[in-house]
Amino acid sequence: MYIKNREKLTSHGYKKGREAAIDIIEYTLHAIDPYIATKNLVKLCGETLTVGPLNFDLSQRGNIYVLGAGKATFPIAKALEEILGGKIAKGLIIVKKGQDGTLKKIKIREASHPLPGKEGFNAAKEIMKIAKQTQKKDIVFCTITGGSSALAPLPVSSISLKEKKQINELLLTSGATIREINTVRKHLSNIKGGKLALSIFPAEIINLTVSDVTGDPLDYITGPTVPDTSNFSEAISVLKKYNLWDKLPKSVINYLQNATPELETPKNFGKFSSLVHSFILIKSGVVCESAAEKAKELGFTPMILTTMLEGESKEVGIVLTGIAKEIIHHNRPLIPPCALIAGGETTVKINNEHGKGGPNQEFALSAALQLSSYTNVTVAAIDTDGTDGPTNIAGGLVDNSTMERAKEKGFNIFECLVKHDTSRVLLSLDDAVITKATGTNANDFKILLVS
Repeated sequence: MYIKNREKLTSHGYKKGREAAIDIIEYTLHAIDPYIATKNLVKLCGETLTVGPLNFDLSQRGNIYVLGAGKATFPIAKALEEILGGKIAKGLIIVKKGQDGTLKKIKIREASHPLPGKEGFNAAKEIMKIAKQTQKKDIVFCTITGGSSALAPLPVSSISLKEKKQINELLLTSGATIREINTVRKHLSNIKGGKLALSIFPAEIINLTVSDVTGDPLDYITGPTVPDTSNFSEAISVLKKYNLWDKLPKSVINYLQNATPELETPKNFGKFSSLVHSFILIKSGVVCESAAEKAKELGFTPMILTTMLEGESKEVGIVLTGIAKEIIHHNRPLIPPCALIAGGETTVKINNEHGKGGPNQEFALSAALQLSSYTNVTVAAIDTDGTDGPTNIAGGLVDNSTMERAKEKGFNIFECLVKHDTSRVLLSLDDAVITKATGTNANDFKILLVS
């Protein structure tokens, strides 16, 4: 079971709706397990290694390496170690602090997330060192997944790690989308934007990843080992769009303003292009599709509203609960019992001092504000990796009882949303969804059940 506090979550409010929402979350998290997906994709029979449609005769190949970083990287590496065993010459992955589990052949380095730290910096240098040791005929499995930007920071030489951390903090609180954030990150890095691949060539690369970005763009989900589609001018535009330019360290401004074409990230790998094979183990749409499958099994007519949800979390919460109200009052676009499902990456823009919280927690409490008179609506929103924003809470589960219980405990939900102080409210009300690290990192998703 992924959810650790099911009993608390169902001890109050509309129990039937809460139980159904939890069942849907559990089913969905199991369906997006990258360990299972890796075992289904990668096979070894004697000296023949099969990866999807690819076949490799290992008797004619060199060493096998496993390199990676991210919140869904450990289960992929674990599956590869079980499949390949002693055939792995060397491996190193960077995971978020607190990752459970051990590996025998592949070294594990723990690092901080969502802000980069010294441990990740040193581990990223280790990965680059191994990458440069690889030779022609070697095979390098690259297991880079969501969270790798913070876990494997390797800024260009003119920018310090402290400055890189400052930039990340500015971006994460600006309201910028994950694509925009990564456009900037890639252009301040010596490992992202395809630069890790350049160090691996002429060895062959097999990318195994999980998509946590809408549309599944490879250069935003496994960026260090595929060509980059963004450029320096776009990175500068993002920083100016969110009024961050004047807040940047001078070293960053100087680097971006004076960047020469030679410093640009690679847009193709030229003669090495045929040496890169990329497999998305879990695509972003699978989250919503799995949730819809389970909702239907439980007797709810499902509708996937979008797999590309973006926007300010608390505003999106108002919009989606508005659709639930339309169903209740006018039986459109669905007739109860039904499930509205949406996946994507909503954001939080912070301009002042703030408490603890995350995008999914803000969505949930924003929805709760709209539900005080609706007894048959249940709303759940979670980050599939189990850590919503910089917290150890996966998200929130709310219904019409949330507002009433909040008032009884002295909370003003509206004020808490304004101050971006949502975690303590959800925890106090036992409406916080706790999973701990799930071992996967696909899109966030939201469920609105109308009974």
